[in-house]
Amino acid sequence: MRPNFRLPPRFNPFKFLALAPAVLALGGCDWVVMNPSGDIAAQQRDLIIVATVLMLLIIVPVIALTLFFAWKYRRSNESAKYEPEWHHSTRLEIIIWAAPLVIITILGAITWSSTHLLDPYRPLDRIAPGRSAENIKPLKVQVVALDWKWLFIYPELGIATVNEMAAPVDRPLNFELTSSSVMNSFYVPALAGQIYAMPGMTTKLHAVINKPGQFEGFSANYSGEGFSHMRFKFRSMSEAEFARWAAEVHEGGDRLDGSRYLVLEKPSEKVPAQRFASVDADLFQKAVNRCVEPGKMCQREMMAIDAKGGLGMAGVYNVTTLEYDKRTRRGEGGSFRSFVAALCAPFAGSPAR
Repeated sequence: MRPNFRLPPRFNPFKFLALAPAVLALGGCDWVVMNPSGDIAAQQRDLIIVATVLMLLIIVPVIALTLFFAWKYRRSNESAKYEPEWHHSTRLEIIIWAAPLVIITILGAITWSSTHLLDPYRPLDRIAPGRSAENIKPLKVQVVALDWKWLFIYPELGIATVNEMAAPVDRPLNFELTSSSVMNSFYVPALAGQIYAMPGMTTKLHAVINKPGQFEGFSANYSGEGFSHMRFKFRSMSEAEFARWAAEVHEGGDRLDGSRYLVLEKPSEKVPAQRFASVDADLFQKAVNRCVEPGKMCQREMMAIDAKGGLGMAGVYNVTTLEYDKRTRRGEGGSFRSFVAALCAPFAGSPAR
């Protein structure tokens, strides 16, 4: 009996030629995630490779056996052994279940240890394999995600930049990040993994860059209309070059204060790099506490009031000190707790009441 199958269609080389542009486009891809320039990003890359290889130990045999069984038990193979009553094999069950369990256990142990080792809040204990970070002073950088641009403040240098960041090689970087409006994600693939920047709070990232060059930084979290252009240049250089760069910024003459920040905070796209020779010392904390505007109460002040009982009649009733505490309340003896009982202020647009 002749097997019932159809011949494959005739080979057409023009179909493969049509894929040539796509192949050439892939050749221009920048594999920066797999070829990073920072120690933290390199460790994250190694974790990706190890996890992928461990998973392939199961995936590859499964795919190979699937193709093998499909070929062996094809309709035209009359020599294939047919056993409709077969239903169990202890040896096969052990192989099927034991191998994935062993790999999952190994993968879980590696992931658990790496999660703690690569915690973005954890200070660096090395700047490269075999090179300790113990005696190296970190560079502190405060980052504010604006709509749609990045503000970098160097509090120790008293300078700030927009959509441009510079850092010396082989020196730990301590980032403090926040956002002016919506949540964003700070990401320099060559440096380290992404970290979120959220309004009203501070997140941290510790990293180091080990190679000089210019790298791409951007937001990895959709944040509105100008999201696709929310990019900046990250420049790594030697200590001497970084000192010259900082001196050039100092010579710019422009100052970043609260009023200038409020203008910069307004939504704008494709903003060119800007430099500020000086910056208000408490600007970042005001941005975190959302009180850059003159006369606006800071978030930390609101929380302090809440911690002391809050405002209003309910707050007054709950925190009014007892009579026998009046001397302590007036500061006449020992330590004492203070409370906010009420707040009087004129009503906007009308005479004080």
